[in-house]
Amino acid sequence: MSYLFGLLFALSSKSAALREFWRIEIIRQPTFSWRRLYTHSRNRRRNFLLWWRLASEMYTRGNKAQRKAAKQINDRIKARFTTDIGLDARIAAGLHIPHHTGVVISDKARIGKNLVIRQNTTIGVVKSMTSEQLITLGDNVDIGANSCIIGAVTIGDNVTLGAMSFVNQDIPANSVFITRKTSQILLKPAE
Repeated sequence: MSYLFGLLFALSSKSAALREFWRIEIIRQPTFSWRRLYTHSRNRRRNFLLWWRLASEMYTRGNKAQRKAAKQINDRIKARFTTDIGLDARIAAGLHIPHHTGVVISDKARIGKNLVIRQNTTIGVVKSMTSEQLITLGDNVDIGANSCIIGAVTIGDNVTLGAMSFVNQDIPANSVFITRKTSQILLKPAE
């Protein structure tokens, strides 16, 4: 039933933004085509974006029944792709997730164009955040694997976060951020 609501929403006048997301992220051509959408959505990475964008737009712009269907679709794609992106997260066009495993993005995220986010990465909240505070990422942000962005932080445009970065502070535009780690080998005492 939720897929029927999704199809009706995709064909409605409310879905102009949805078709533009699909054109940029799935079809990757200058013009939208239902045939190309079907063909390109068979790719696993693009298939996730097809369903998540549909659920997100239905949740934002749809009626009560469509919002309920959007939650059901989102629950199914969470289980299938092991990726949890909140339906209230606002992510501009150009989202790219090379490996879906373990990606979590909070409803409080407001993200610009062309985000690249890799596996086992969290963009999340902390208990001390108020309901008005948001996590803001600019355009062209590239997040390395196993990274964690926590709290009401602002990350500027054109920022690269290295793998295994822990971010709990603002990062200015045009930066590269890494979390320095030290490795140490301890020898066991001889027995």
